[in-house]
Amino acid sequence: MNLNPQEITVGLVGLGLMGCSITTCLLIAGHPVVAVAPIPDDLVHATRRITEHLEQSYQNGLIANSPAHYLQNLMITERYEELSPCRLVIECTIEDQGIKESVYQKVERVIAPDALLTSNTSAIPISTLQKLTQHPKRFLGLHWAEPAHTTRFLEIICGDESDLAQGEYLYALAHHWAKEPILVRKDIPGFITNRLMYAMYREAISLVENGYATVEDVDRSCRNNAGYFMTLVGIFRWMDLTGVPAYHTVMKNLLPTLNNSTEVPKLIDDIVKSGGKGIANAKGFYNYTPEEARLWEETFTKFSYEIRKVALQYPADYVQQKLMEKG
Repeated sequence: MNLNPQEITVGLVGLGLMGCSITTCLLIAGHPVVAVAPIPDDLVHATRRITEHLEQSYQNGLIANSPAHYLQNLMITERYEELSPCRLVIECTIEDQGIKESVYQKVERVIAPDALLTSNTSAIPISTLQKLTQHPKRFLGLHWAEPAHTTRFLEIICGDESDLAQGEYLYALAHHWAKEPILVRKDIPGFITNRLMYAMYREAISLVENGYATVEDVDRSCRNNAGYFMTLVGIFRWMDLTGVPAYHTVMKNLLPTLNNSTEVPKLIDDIVKSGGKGIANAKGFYNYTPEEARLWEETFTKFSYEIRKVALQYPADYVQQKLMEKG
């Protein structure tokens, strides 16, 4: 199958924050992109957001050409009909099954029967969503991380009816997007990364709710422990590096004490019910002035480029490359 991004037109439906950074990633890879804005506000903000992403990418050496070079391959439209030449379409709308079903119906009216249709959902099982489509075999999940154009993360998820060969094709194509992708061969709620991360989120909230530590303490713990090694290695390599038997010993006593509640914790429930959204409205686990919220967002953006430069010095096959150099 064709793996030349310049010859593969990609469609994207939904131009919120995530949709804009996914579009940026695809443009950087060389794809012609047709981006459909189902919400009028997206038309107002999308071009500015994508241009800003490209400008920052240029300033940080992520791309070699000015934003105009990439923007010439972008069409932003409200017309689903413009998706007809796309070989791959990515749905990136809110986590509402009814809205997603409506989008799939509109997309499938215009794309070829053998074009791939994917969803950026992080909450709804792919096996559930593909039942809403005409051709479930060609439907898969593409779970990105924000900002999509700087992170190496991407999960490709097969549903119960997905064609595994199509998942393997997306796995190969994703390397052209500067990803180190994960192919999830069997559908499971939350996929891989969310299952790992939400176990951590739940335990973090439990530690705060039960008075063992403050929000600041827990964040500091994550930054200076997991944050220290996870850019280089994952869970299993870390245990190999630091001694597997120690983890076996600790697990016997620690695992029975970890939080395993199935209820949404009160701490986060109270924040959401009171209208807190985090940085978006300066009210979350921390409270922010508008200036603090803006600076945190800017700082995270700057950090995402800088940590990418460090991480790319140590790709997944770094050790294998060193071994080959030694002959």
